[in-house]
Amino acid sequence: MDRKLKIAIQKSGRLSDDSVKLLKKCGISFGNGLGKLRSEANNFPLEIFFLRDDDIPNYVEDSVADIGIVGENVLAEKDCEVETIEKLGFGKCRLSLALPKSFEYVSVKDFEGKRIATSYPKILGNFLSKNNVEAELHTISGSVEIAPSIGLADAVCDIVSSGSTLFTNGLKEVETVMRSEAVLIKRKGLDEDSQKLLNKLLFRIRAGKSAEENKYILLNAPNENLEKIIEILPGMRSPSVLPLAESGWSSVHSVINENDFWEVVENLKTEGAEGVLVLSIDQMIQ
Repeated sequence: MDRKLKIAIQKSGRLSDDSVKLLKKCGISFGNGLGKLRSEANNFPLEIFFLRDDDIPNYVEDSVADIGIVGENVLAEKDCEVETIEKLGFGKCRLSLALPKSFEYVSVKDFEGKRIATSYPKILGNFLSKNNVEAELHTISGSVEIAPSIGLADAVCDIVSSGSTLFTNGLKEVETVMRSEAVLIKRKGLDEDSQKLLNKLLFRIRAGKSAEENKYILLNAPNENLEKIIEILPGMRSPSVLPLAESGWSSVHSVINENDFWEVVENLKTEGAEGVLVLSIDQMIQ
């Protein structure tokens, strides 16, 4: 039987859809129907397990799965013997402390002696210890934000994306404990054949990530300003320059980082660039 790489991903929740999208963007085809717990890829030697996010680090540590996609917050709380090999750029959030809106917050010392409800007692305990704060931790799973309103706790420590859930429950975010995003992890002692498959998968993942971070840009440039425009658009090596049918003009093609996009475009316009066309990139192989 041919070796298959085994990956564990979240079956439902914050990272589920994006994990599936990531694999499919890598050109991997598989079924993931409602309630499905296991699937095999049709065109890549990959077996997919759909699990609770809390279980993924343990499955990888115990070699049930070779690799897994999990949030850094879950990984830090579980503290399993696994290796983080790639940040994936989605599922970004923060684990934060929050208090009732009416509380006049000054510093983390305000949590001294407080009752704090959380699903992350290990991470929070370490954070409070580093800040020399002693508090009473109440470990609960789910609906952490309602704890103060029902008298269970004075404060909460929970995952925050937009902050709207805290606001709805009369709370305000006052202190960031850690920042988190989805990461790819692997088990220790991965055999050579599995590592080769992982390298192939990583090649595809990194090509997709690079594409998301960059844009393909085409423009018409007056030849008298071509050198200045090329300096603005270095590209992966250097821009492609093609003569236009109209004398004195060239077509310039390049790749720019999305974070630099607007500043670059403004500079191009200053140097006389016209007809600027920007396209998304599906994959970028470097």
